[in-house]
Amino acid sequence: MAAMDYRQGVVISATELKQNLGKYLDMVEQLNDVVITKNGNKIARLTPYVTDIEQYLLVKERALDYQYGGKKVSYEEFMQIYEKSTLRMEFINGEIYLLASPGLQHQEILGRLHLIFNRYFQGKACRVYFAPLDVHFRKRDIKEPDVMQPDLVVICDLANNVTEKGRYMGTPSLVLEIISEGTRSKDLIDKLNTYRLSGVQEYWIVDPKQESIAVYSFNDCEIDKYKTYEKGSTIQSMLFTGLTAEISDLFNELTVPTEPASD
Repeated sequence: MAAMDYRQGVVISATELKQNLGKYLDMVEQLNDVVITKNGNKIARLTPYVTDIEQYLLVKERALDYQYGGKKVSYEEFMQIYEKSTLRMEFINGEIYLLASPGLQHQEILGRLHLIFNRYFQGKACRVYFAPLDVHFRKRDIKEPDVMQPDLVVICDLANNVTEKGRYMGTPSLVLEIISEGTRSKDLIDKLNTYRLSGVQEYWIVDPKQESIAVYSFNDCEIDKYKTYEKGSTIQSMLFTGLTAEISDLFNELTVPTEPASD
């Protein structure tokens, strides 16, 4: 009888493998490891014929986890994974993060902000884009870039920064993220640090739970100014004169959040 070790797959004896080879080959094809023992000692392992990186991707896609699990990969490896996947993902400090689908509140707030930003920049040189849009952030003194999909970006350097495939490879002037409980620490710490070190000039952090927006202004890759706007106040961009928004208008009459449906 085969034993199941959830850390390493199915454990069987060499005799059982000989008697049921086809069965265990089918199991391996389903991305399950099979460990073979002889006289009680583990002597070999059957594993799916994929690279370490491909197996890592397949297992984590199936798990539908937000974070890939802390495995470090290179920028080149991430791009190979990304090109093969249909999932939205980000690459931060050498780790891969799988992006969950946004909720209704998130999308309502993003839609309202995009209307405000688009109206302000109409007829101006800068352009406004919202997720999903890959941005490769090159941090000062760090070789490999981070690749992220900010909720909204203001881009003022499109000239000479768009590849033949239509990919943007510059640095946005302003970046905006709408945080959730699952992304709070990443948006407040990791992404803030990446945006600061990569030359972004202004970072808006929208917090639906607190009904507030924090604005960071960066100068020479350091935090220059910081201000939080609460409900009832008017947010003012530190970089773009006249770019304002009423906090109350952004959070009023939002869709009431509901518990996620069970599987």
